[in-house]
Amino acid sequence: MQVSAVNKDDYLRLIDIWEASVRATHDFLPEQNINELKPLILEHYFDAVELRCVKDDDEIIGFIGVADTNIEMLFVSPSAFGTGVGKLLLQNAVKELKASKVDVNEQNPQAIGFYQKMGFEKVGRSALDGQGNPFPLLHMALASIESV
Repeated sequence: MQVSAVNKDDYLRLIDIWEASVRATHDFLPEQNINELKPLILEHYFDAVELRCVKDDDEIIGFIGVADTNIEMLFVSPSAFGTGVGKLLLQNAVKELKASKVDVNEQNPQAIGFYQKMGFEKVGRSALDGQGNPFPLLHMALASIESV
């Protein structure tokens, strides 16, 4: 597995991975929110970040998006959970894109545990998510680049 760049032709595959991953890990998120977020991500958010992906047999199985030093999105196909795809993407983002911060839904313990295992620490909390919904976010920062 290796990390590679993403182009606009990949966006439909990315949004499929996003939706499958969200449905597998964000059970607190109502259907309406998923339906509202999907076109925003596809039409705006993908273009606002530096995207990288991991492919298996030429099919994208995970991706990460970084803006400045913030990890704005990291999603892996549920069929690839636990295979090291997320770790590979995160390591690449830290080393190549200088990523060092992430906001994680407080109601997503899998993601919190993943980032903690990768050396991120909680540095703050917001009661609302980026869209103003009552889904609290934990603000996390990388304690040390050596920990990734």
